[in-house]
Amino acid sequence: MGSRKQSARERQRAAFEAGLGQGSRSLDDAFASAAAQRERMAADHEAHLRHKACERKKRYASRTEAEAAIRDCRRHGSRDLHCYQCPYCGGWHLTHKG
Repeated sequence: MGSRKQSARERQRAAFEAGLGQGSRSLDDAFASAAAQRERMAADHEAHLRHKACERKKRYASRTEAEAAIRDCRRHGSRDLHCYQCPYCGGWHLTHKG
């Protein structure tokens, strides 16, 4: 349990900040580092979503082309395909989800 005296709390805080890392790293540096890590993780997550939803799929320039591809797939036995406009590239992709 921490001390109630202000001088003791200041010493505890100073010891905590000193133990954060090497050199003169402060608490502000630790928060900045955590914020940068969150930004990197968000960018990585967005890149993963883009790859999964867009980049690995065939892109059609128009809805007409995508619907023609659906008709071709039906002739070869693939059923329940739908097309949708991609929010990432603006092109059209096929999906089994309705």
